[in-house]
Amino acid sequence: MPENTEPRLGGARARFPVRIWLIAFLGWMFDFYDLMLFSFLLIPVGRDLNLSETAESLLLGVALGASGIGGILFGYLSDRYGRKTVMTWTIGLYSLGTALCAAATGPLSLLLFRLLTGLGVGGEWAVGHALVQEASPGHMRGRAAAFLQAGEPLGVGLAAIMGLLVTPFLGWRLVFLVSSATAALAFIARRHLPESDLWRRQKEDQLTPRAALVWMYRHNFVGPLLKGWLLGVFKLGTYWTCYVWLPRFLQQQFNQPVGRSAAWILTAQSGQLLGMLAFGFIADRYGRRQAYTAYSVLTAAAIYGLAFHWQWLLVEPVRFWTVMLAMGIGSGCTAGFGALLAELFPTQVRNFAMGTSYNCARGIQFFAPMLVSFFVGLYGVRGGLSVPMVLALATATWVWTLPETRHRDLASIGPA
Repeated sequence: MPENTEPRLGGARARFPVRIWLIAFLGWMFDFYDLMLFSFLLIPVGRDLNLSETAESLLLGVALGASGIGGILFGYLSDRYGRKTVMTWTIGLYSLGTALCAAATGPLSLLLFRLLTGLGVGGEWAVGHALVQEASPGHMRGRAAAFLQAGEPLGVGLAAIMGLLVTPFLGWRLVFLVSSATAALAFIARRHLPESDLWRRQKEDQLTPRAALVWMYRHNFVGPLLKGWLLGVFKLGTYWTCYVWLPRFLQQQFNQPVGRSAAWILTAQSGQLLGMLAFGFIADRYGRRQAYTAYSVLTAAAIYGLAFHWQWLLVEPVRFWTVMLAMGIGSGCTAGFGALLAELFPTQVRNFAMGTSYNCARGIQFFAPMLVSFFVGLYGVRGGLSVPMVLALATATWVWTLPETRHRDLASIGPA
């Protein structure tokens, strides 16, 4: 496939698309905030609605499962109707799902509302990343993806503050209702977000999902699609099998009070933010695969310490701070998915392929809470945290099955 020469506009090097990035960044930050908020509200919600452990695991997973469906559906719709229009739909949908959670009367209604949230969340990721990648100059795509993905730890940090520190004063229903104010972003996007120029130029080449799959099969893009999907399964599995149960582990297994649990989580998210911001520069300089491997090995090492030596770590809190910070930094390699996946596929199938591979990988995380719960039942917290540790090592290995893509020109990607 053709290699990249630096994109230029009118003979000058193209600039970073600040306005597009900012709107997509806010959309992704609140996307992740709405997705993670339930994890921090699990204890009070479970108590008030009398949820069983099985119901809690199912409710934790349903939004992740629905995000896979949302990624495919809205990925196709944005290839057909444009990035800007569909982004407003996805933001509105996940905000609606969050608002309705405030009115949940039992596990069934909550399941439905979390499903709506997941559909919107899955669609927003693919649309936002495709838009930013198509607007960014080639020499900055890794950083552009990292800067956009950096909304993730900020969203989780905000969810931790609202879920652990604000909820005791407002109650979980009002927290859900207040959180739905993210719908205002849909109006901002509709008014101020420009459409992708690359999509406008090549929109007549957009394909239906079936036609896209046939085209990818005929032109040897199914292999990259499956490899990208499996990389997502491993890396997102690392994240979700660790973080979705982390608030409960800290409070119930590690016996940490709510305030200190919030501090530990904010430490990890601060590390993840730093890791994401650095990942873009590292990936652009040294390559996508090297960066993924280094970050994933760091994640595995930190989770090992947390799983098998947490009592020793808590004797000296600075040790625990260090491990949580390192785990957060290692988690920052999720910042690379936008650039890596965008660089694997041509424009006519890019958003469909990105949404399918990434969100199907995230959809499989529906099983993550149940998998961790199973191993916790067998081996305690060590068993539960061993799951993300193994998946982090799998990520570090599997990424080498993909080609190095940091210099590819998106507009020129086509059949081999």
